[in-house]
Amino acid sequence: MVRLMLWIFGAVLLSGIVHLSTVLAMPQTATQDAYSRLARLAPVNALTPLAAPTAADATMPFMDPAFAVAVCRYDLSAGTLKFVAPVSQAYTSVTFYTRNSVSYYAINDRAAGRRTIELDLMTLQQHAQLPPQEDVTNADRLIIESPTTTGLIVVRALAPEPGLMAMARRTVADARCRAEPLPQ
Repeated sequence: MVRLMLWIFGAVLLSGIVHLSTVLAMPQTATQDAYSRLARLAPVNALTPLAAPTAADATMPFMDPAFAVAVCRYDLSAGTLKFVAPVSQAYTSVTFYTRNSVSYYAINDRAAGRRTIELDLMTLQQHAQLPPQEDVTNADRLIIESPTTTGLIVVRALAPEPGLMAMARRTVADARCRAEPLPQ
């Protein structure tokens, strides 16, 4: 009886290790992650509005039909990125993701406290290369350090009623994401 219990314990332990290692390895081996899905739709360093999700089709899984969404695939290898997004009447959020879909920064209209969300996105090395007077962060300039050179910026604007969806779409369409060369 003890021998049978040891075999069962060993099998459960081994299956737990296999399950855990599979779950942890899955994000690294997935070929259809968000960045790959958006590669065919969104050019690099430009903001692209996404189509509204339907019951039969959605660009990304779990998209909320009450939000207008736009994405910017960025590449910081040639320089920094200037991002500007207007704030909608209801709610606006901007989320930054690495190439592997890890969220590293988010801001919404309440935290911005102004009518636009403006920021500069750069790597740690690019931030270190800024001249001393350029490194001063004030209320007009927010500097975000990206842990990777490539990733995604997702802008979402809420349409609290279906009739306000056009306003939410205009908000995300007016956002700008453009590359800027490093200052010399």
